[in-house]
Amino acid sequence: MAIMLYNTLTRQKETFSPIEPGKIRMYACGPTVYNYFHIGNARTFITFDALRQYFEYRGYEVTFVQNFTDVDDKIIQQALKENLTSVEVSEKYIEAYFADADSLGIRRADVHPRVTETIPEIIAFVEALIQKGVAYEQQGDVYFDVTAYPAYGNLSKQSLDELKAGARIEVNEQKKSPLDFALWKAAKPGEPFWESPWGPGRPGWHIECSAMARKYLGETIDIHGGGGDLTFPHHENEVAQSEALTGKPFANYWVHVGYLNVDNRKMSKSLNNFFTAREIAAEYDLEVVRFFILSAHYRNPINFSREAMTAARSGLERLYTALENWRYYHDHAPETEGTEDQNQIATLENYRERFMAAMDDDFNTADGLGIIFELVKAGNALLTEKPGRKVLQRALELLQELAGVLGLLQKEDTSEGSLEDAVEKLISERQQARQNRDFARADAIRDQLKEQGIVLEDTPEGIKWKRVVNDR
Repeated sequence: MAIMLYNTLTRQKETFSPIEPGKIRMYACGPTVYNYFHIGNARTFITFDALRQYFEYRGYEVTFVQNFTDVDDKIIQQALKENLTSVEVSEKYIEAYFADADSLGIRRADVHPRVTETIPEIIAFVEALIQKGVAYEQQGDVYFDVTAYPAYGNLSKQSLDELKAGARIEVNEQKKSPLDFALWKAAKPGEPFWESPWGPGRPGWHIECSAMARKYLGETIDIHGGGGDLTFPHHENEVAQSEALTGKPFANYWVHVGYLNVDNRKMSKSLNNFFTAREIAAEYDLEVVRFFILSAHYRNPINFSREAMTAARSGLERLYTALENWRYYHDHAPETEGTEDQNQIATLENYRERFMAAMDDDFNTADGLGIIFELVKAGNALLTEKPGRKVLQRALELLQELAGVLGLLQKEDTSEGSLEDAVEKLISERQQARQNRDFARADAIRDQLKEQGIVLEDTPEGIKWKRVVNDR
């Protein structure tokens, strides 16, 4: 089956064909490390992590690069606020990034390059652009001349005239054109700087990713992308400077992730609806956030709300409940092997094919999750037929395999003993609540257990519990 991927450059879905058969070179723009990353950033990071995992699942060898911008105006300002150096601020928030990314199930990239470690390559890149006549120096600053690159605006599908009319660009008399962008910035007093042919200074934002992508992935890469807000000007400028230098396509496929709103409004500190992943973790397990993010198609807008998170938590719990129930029945199932077992396994295998078909259609994780839930429903229905152990083993493997592609159901197995202990503890707590005439709490505990597929029975001999197939 061919994988179809929407390409921002062409504005259509295309059959994915890598430069080198079986191998993919992918670059995604990482964070500027001046603070904890927010829930909108998390959507982009999770999407590219899951995209990488799916390509690997389909047999590709993926080299994935995600950078850290560790020198920037915002970092300098944050350093003043926190009474730290810019280096200390960057180190603090890179460490925080990895901690929060781990909680979201995001794997490390193959390379996490930093701007400050790529200065020689950036300076060489800028020098080469000047030599080609597409960049110019003015009083220690170096600018890219967009008029020297005729294809400028092709990624964002805007002409130079449209961009000049619509862009918010500060007046700068040193620029030949208001759209020209900085490749190198002359140092201001008190700022970090590096020596260069144009005097002390630091890189402009856009040149960083071009230099890092070229260093670690080559002159033309398979996939580049990030949040939709980066299409212009960041990615547009990356294309211009990279292709002006090499004369080759910079990236064959451009992937951009849709916006995330909060309570149907754009996330903004002024609206008091701005949340970091770390803040969300105080209220929700971050695996729930990952489930929520992947429950929508990556290109569509998604709305973050408590109702949406409650629904995501319920959906994830349903998957874990199925996993736990199926393990229990597997451990108590008979060893059988016959035509009926083979037919049941064949039925289950169909869900894997359908999952792959959904994911091959522009990485449709929403439909992929829907098929996983269909598998859960089919597996629960099978339990009533008392299937053999091999059937249940395959059901378990498929559930973990497909959910694992999305980075879900990664928590350690719950052993039977620890499950029994947890249930008995809740039953004891419920009894105490009833003695205290706290019937609301007692009912809440009963409902909590029911969600986990545990039904309580009040008998003359005391409270007994049993597992049931929970197919809501």
